[in-house]
Amino acid sequence: MLSLNHISIQFGGRTLFDDVSLVIGPHDRIGLVGSNGTGKSTLLKIISGINQADSGTIGKARYVTVGYLPQDGVIASGKTLYKEVEQAFEDIMLVQDEMNEAHQLLSSFDPSSEEYHDTLEVYGELQHKLEDLDAFRMKSKIERVLMGLGFSVSDFNRQTEEFSGGWQMRIALAKLLLQEPSVLLLDEPTNHLDLESLQWLEEYLRNYNGAIILVSHDRAFLDSLIKKIIALSMGKLEVYSGNYSFYENEKSIRKEQQINAYKNQQRQLAQTERFIERFRYKATKARQVQSRVKQLEKIERIEIENDEEEIRFHFPSPQQSGNVVMDLKSICKNYGDLNVFENLNYTIERGDKIAIVGVNGSGKSTFVRILAGTEIIQKGERKIGHNVILSYFGQHQAEELDLSKEAIQIVDDVAVGEIRTKLRTILGSFLFHGDDVFKKVSVLSGGEKSRLALAKMLLHPANFLIMDEPTNHLDMRSKKVLQDALMEYEGTYVIVSHDRAFLDPIINKVIEFSPGNVRTFVGNVSDYLAKKKEERETATQQLHIPSASGGLSSQIDSKEIILSDKERKRIDADKRQKLFKLLLPLREKLEKIENVIGTMEKQKSSIETLMASPDFFSDGEQAKRLTREYKEVQISLEQAYLEWEEINLEIDRIRAKHQK
Repeated sequence: MLSLNHISIQFGGRTLFDDVSLVIGPHDRIGLVGSNGTGKSTLLKIISGINQADSGTIGKARYVTVGYLPQDGVIASGKTLYKEVEQAFEDIMLVQDEMNEAHQLLSSFDPSSEEYHDTLEVYGELQHKLEDLDAFRMKSKIERVLMGLGFSVSDFNRQTEEFSGGWQMRIALAKLLLQEPSVLLLDEPTNHLDLESLQWLEEYLRNYNGAIILVSHDRAFLDSLIKKIIALSMGKLEVYSGNYSFYENEKSIRKEQQINAYKNQQRQLAQTERFIERFRYKATKARQVQSRVKQLEKIERIEIENDEEEIRFHFPSPQQSGNVVMDLKSICKNYGDLNVFENLNYTIERGDKIAIVGVNGSGKSTFVRILAGTEIIQKGERKIGHNVILSYFGQHQAEELDLSKEAIQIVDDVAVGEIRTKLRTILGSFLFHGDDVFKKVSVLSGGEKSRLALAKMLLHPANFLIMDEPTNHLDMRSKKVLQDALMEYEGTYVIVSHDRAFLDPIINKVIEFSPGNVRTFVGNVSDYLAKKKEERETATQQLHIPSASGGLSSQIDSKEIILSDKERKRIDADKRQKLFKLLLPLREKLEKIENVIGTMEKQKSSIETLMASPDFFSDGEQAKRLTREYKEVQISLEQAYLEWEEINLEIDRIRAKHQK
């Protein structure tokens, strides 16, 4: 479907790709992996046509379309959210404009005129074209994707410029998914998603009808979705037929084989060179020497990629804290009219290893800032436990670094004891290599500053760590270093993250935040997700959607039949009419359930507004009633969306059967 043919490219005299070729099949699920700087993003840009290779070509069929999502930097403005993503259906919008134009012409013609009948025929063809484009499902597709990515119905009419950078990337991702390109190129698509949206995206991509090439540092995401790994190293591509875990295992096997082959080749080269050196000046051996020299020139030398130093980072040994590390009592927090927490009570005990999860905007970062003592609260008490030494990493920490200092000075200021002798190695684990450690903070990128702030925080002796999205700017190797260190850490920590593979081995408790509700689950993130799935299945086990009855009663005989244009159009119109009748009850049901969903979303939004009021809990009975209603609406909404999905699947089944 799409191929890279002998691609080569250099940057600043350094070879990024050297004569690489690759074939992408129509349903490939490819993970693109490699160390930072090996050219993963550059390769995606070459495939998408944004960058040009120095040599080589990209070959693709005319019908193949390519869609590309960069890591960041996409900003939409000037339209509402709904109108912005609606642009993904440009072909449908053009046909609808043509239909409107034809409709206006019909009203100006005499119904008995030839122009009227010609225009009516054009109108019918345009209607048929809209049906082929699945136009009647455009609205439901837009709503499904936007809500899957975490937007609410109330967001649909908001101007796109009102959304922050992370939500801007979700808008770009939504448009790309709705365009449904033949080849989908995604560069770190999970960076700006919460756990719920990430799960939705994972399921959506699993069923995507096209090829996907993905760059991600989320191991669980890669393992679940990817069927082939393309590893970039030393300007070459290596293909592994499996997911990321398979790649890691197979890579070690191949590396061992390569090292053995390299050693054998080196022995042969040494023997040949000794022969040449020994008999170089003997006339009787001149022919043999010349033969060996030519032989050496023709040998393709085996190159071994330098193994990065195995880094093991250990936290400074913390002194033991009291049994209660942090006690929050009757915490109230609001931003103007927005009420985030009302009467929140929570106790963190020594040895808790907590993951904070929940949809964006539910209060996760506010909660950890309250724990860290950097967020002002309106009411309540934040009581820190006996002998607790706290260390906090949040995004703003990067902004507080001393711009005049070098990276290595930043960590040297907080490091104590023997660990000071390993600062360059530790900085290497956070992707500061070679002379990077001597860079001034003022010239570091945003990602580099975040990694430096994290390294500084981890080197500070503490027995209670609070981390808000610590892995966002780390590669697989850096995350493994941090994960190993946390597994050995003897203190208590709270982490906001959506990286399941990173969290699972190091977590023993999950706190879920949702509007007006905080729940605790014992176990790791996989245990939490299994429990949530069980709850959804219990809530919907009575749900049953009856299948639409009936079918097409007539079929054209398989023998060859020559039809006139008029007869063919009559048969096509008859088939469309039958399909319309079959789908009408389901379309009506779909419209009803969409109206129900709209009503419940408004009800949910109204309750959330009431719950956000500062005096919400002043009337205890009303607070209980509204909290109960809110939970009931949430369950009913989940059921309604499942019913909506089932109806759409039934419509797809009937249309597929009709087209056979």
